[in-house]
Amino acid sequence: MTAQPRLSIGLPVYNGEEYLAESLDALLGQTYEDFELVITDNASTDGTESLCRKYAARDSRIRYIRLLRNIGAAPNHNYVFTQCRGELFKWASHDDLYARDLLRRCVEALDEHPQVILAHADQAVIDEEGRVKVPYAYTLATASPRAPERFRSMLFEPGGDDFYGVMRADVLRRVKPHDSYHHADRTFVAEIGLHGPFHQVPELLYFRRDHPTRAERANPSKRSRCVNLDPRRAGPLHPTPRLLAEYVWGFVEAIRRAPLSVADRRACYGHLAAWMASRTRPGAGERVEDRAPVDPAASGLSLDALVAGREGGRT
Repeated sequence: MTAQPRLSIGLPVYNGEEYLAESLDALLGQTYEDFELVITDNASTDGTESLCRKYAARDSRIRYIRLLRNIGAAPNHNYVFTQCRGELFKWASHDDLYARDLLRRCVEALDEHPQVILAHADQAVIDEEGRVKVPYAYTLATASPRAPERFRSMLFEPGGDDFYGVMRADVLRRVKPHDSYHHADRTFVAEIGLHGPFHQVPELLYFRRDHPTRAERANPSKRSRCVNLDPRRAGPLHPTPRLLAEYVWGFVEAIRRAPLSVADRRACYGHLAAWMASRTRPGAGERVEDRAPVDPAASGLSLDALVAGREGGRT
């Protein structure tokens, strides 16, 4: 690892022992190697700490930070970013998998397209055993040069995991940190998209793991998900109507803060008004996992052939 790595990967984790080693192996086995991997452990009570320390001892690219208490998933995501030094940044999840060329292809896209502020790749959902369930087509218009069109697409089109893309860190510092109300990740990515276009690498390189202990599955209600994001959301001061109101207001504030022309700002507010009026539509707001999948046989790809399958061991 260089003294100043070009790319920083932030991996916030809490009790991730079950899948963490596979995720670390996939990250450390990337063909692009000029990165640091910063792990912030949210006071895990399982074997996460010992596992992280073992990997950090083997690979000098890893920095392991253990928090004294569980501050919640959203503050931990924000904190890990503050500990990173690269000009590029990516969040990584402790249970997802990554094809060997994911980082390289995303960094290349950012280098080839200086106007692009975030690059990601096509994805598939995998199960607990790492078996590919379904790949998903990316349909969002985030590559549009027009900010209102990008914003409209992110409001109305389901799917996309751009939160886990490779981003320009200087842009990320200009948006409001990730919040903890209902669907705060959507308003967060939408604000990033108001700063510039994204690039979707048309290759299946990212694998989102779906399992019973995943945060969205383990916390089925809106309130429980928000408390998982930030324990301060517990209690009577944060009823569900407030969490929903903050969600909508998050879009309003994103438009207000973004560097937009008067015309583009007006267009974005118009799209937001139309989106709010559409919320009674069946399936509105569904996640990518809930979409009708494309034919899984059409990919013809093997997960084992794409993902690095070794333990990290750089010193």
